[in-house]
Amino acid sequence: MPNKYQPSSLSHSHYINATLNWVDDIVIAHNFCPFAKYVRSPNQIRLEVLAGDTGDILEGLFNELHHLDNDDKTATTLLILTHEALADFDEYLDVLAIAERMLHDWGYSGTYQLASFHPNYVFDGNTENDSENYTNRSPYPLLHLIRESDISRYMKNEDDAEKIFSHNIAKAKSLGCPYFEAQLEKMKTRK
Repeated sequence: MPNKYQPSSLSHSHYINATLNWVDDIVIAHNFCPFAKYVRSPNQIRLEVLAGDTGDILEGLFNELHHLDNDDKTATTLLILTHEALADFDEYLDVLAIAERMLHDWGYSGTYQLASFHPNYVFDGNTENDSENYTNRSPYPLLHLIRESDISRYMKNEDDAEKIFSHNIAKAKSLGCPYFEAQLEKMKTRK
């Protein structure tokens, strides 16, 4: 898969705009996350651009957890990761694993959850070209901090999660890889 991820020459506003376009045009438009529209308007999504290595990312994650603790007007945070090494999906997964472990070590298990998105996301057991991977493909690598209480409030029972998962796979398959590839590329080049 060609990698067109070139973060060093991009501004923070570019990352934020591309990510918000993705939230609006993919996540909400295709209902991949049924509760995203409720936090998008009114704008309760916080976007933070994190540059630097793994230590810098973990510091940014820690700071954002404290922000969420002290600001209940922020429903969720998208941490946009700009380090060139994270263009590699395996490198990203390594950072994600460390971030999840730190979330536990810092005492935030059960309070916040991390969701993961990446331009080259591949679900375990899938091939690179499976369209359902696009449910977790974003213009740039992201760590998504979600309040557990919000997830619990929305998800009344286990069937809800299965319905979302089944809908997302069916929708991704119906739209196909070329559609998503074009959309993600457009988001990264839109002014």
